[in-house]
Amino acid sequence: MAIAFLITWTGCPKESPSDLRVVNAGKSQQNEDQACCEFVTVEKRDGKLSDCKEPQDLKIVTGKKCLSQEDKGFLFYYWGLFDGHAGCGCAIAASRLLHLHICDHLRDLVHIIPHSAAAPLNLDPGTRIDHIAGVKTPENAQPPEVAVRFHLEKQVFPESLVVGAIENAFKEMDEQIKKERTTYKIEGGCCALVAVYLMGKLYVANAGDSRAIIIRQGETISMSQEFTPETERQRLQFLAFLKPELLGNEFTYLEFPRRIQQKELRKRMLYRDHTMTGWAYKTIEVEDMKFPLIYGEGKKARVMATIGVTRGLGDHDLKVYNSNIYIKPFLSCIPDVRVYNLAECQHSPDDVMVMGTDGLWDVISDKEVADTVKRVFSSPATDIQNRYNIAAKELVLQTRGILQENCWRLSNGTLASGDDISVFVIPLAGLEAEYKHQ
Repeated sequence: MAIAFLITWTGCPKESPSDLRVVNAGKSQQNEDQACCEFVTVEKRDGKLSDCKEPQDLKIVTGKKCLSQEDKGFLFYYWGLFDGHAGCGCAIAASRLLHLHICDHLRDLVHIIPHSAAAPLNLDPGTRIDHIAGVKTPENAQPPEVAVRFHLEKQVFPESLVVGAIENAFKEMDEQIKKERTTYKIEGGCCALVAVYLMGKLYVANAGDSRAIIIRQGETISMSQEFTPETERQRLQFLAFLKPELLGNEFTYLEFPRRIQQKELRKRMLYRDHTMTGWAYKTIEVEDMKFPLIYGEGKKARVMATIGVTRGLGDHDLKVYNSNIYIKPFLSCIPDVRVYNLAECQHSPDDVMVMGTDGLWDVISDKEVADTVKRVFSSPATDIQNRYNIAAKELVLQTRGILQENCWRLSNGTLASGDDISVFVIPLAGLEAEYKHQ
């Protein structure tokens, strides 16, 4: 069986544990980094498009709740990293439930995915969606009328159906958190990085600043995009331009190289808005004196001076400090989903996917991660049966650093990661072997 290894470090600067047990950093009573690794069976629905009518129905679901035991469908592997902030409640809820939402949406595809190749689906103009999903309809039901002369069918590939299922699962997970946050005390929010291995392909979905890379033959392939105030500047500015009431009359959606001072009123200053990637000059007006929607750069960039990530789950109660301005409208729960087809390349035991929260990537580059994994795998002292676990441990140790004069530092003397660190190391060759035996 293919196995993924997770090592988590929530380092406390006053302790240096001899093993790699999780040590709470003191942000919350429980660790804000949460993880999940599951093997899920997806089976068809029992004659209707949705067995789980409401999001809250899933809170009592176990892995077997989604199964009918009568008709086999398909299997998928699942890994998830959830980097919580402002508490651990949202990360815990997502780690326990998101894969169930994905399972529920994939059930609509049981009659499509296992029997379809990479070619686009061939749907006749009169084909009903419930016929595709294997849902029984009355014998006297009439197909919808179709204006053939205007008919133009878009190509829909099976892969895009899986992507859509994952995207909708994220939306439903966020909606469930919204509805149940008071009842179950689901505080804060979380970034979510998820990998689904299904029918020979890896689907990597990211909402936040966690990241995943594939290391293949020593080279790295990015499998995610970070969503920060800087990378999503134009989306945030455009929303504020369309709905200025969201700014609460305290912020401006325009971006300037620095804060505008009173003495610069009526003077010319560089700026950019949602339509621009470059910079231009404008005359500073009174409205421009407000605090900018996006302020700072790099890891210090913030939306409304509050949060440094722009996608994730939760944060439904997050407000600008000492105000009544909600930030959630600017935060999206929709993930970026990237697909990697394992069949397109022969993989060796050294080829892996590394998933990590931002505590890892803040202080180490893709190449340094690949070099560390290579060094661990090539060491004669490495236990072959435990090599992926050892690689994950080494990545955590390397980014945690060593304690020097009451400060954690990397081997080169620079500051080590001050954040929680969670890492998955997933062997790609093992996944291929599993798929061939299914």
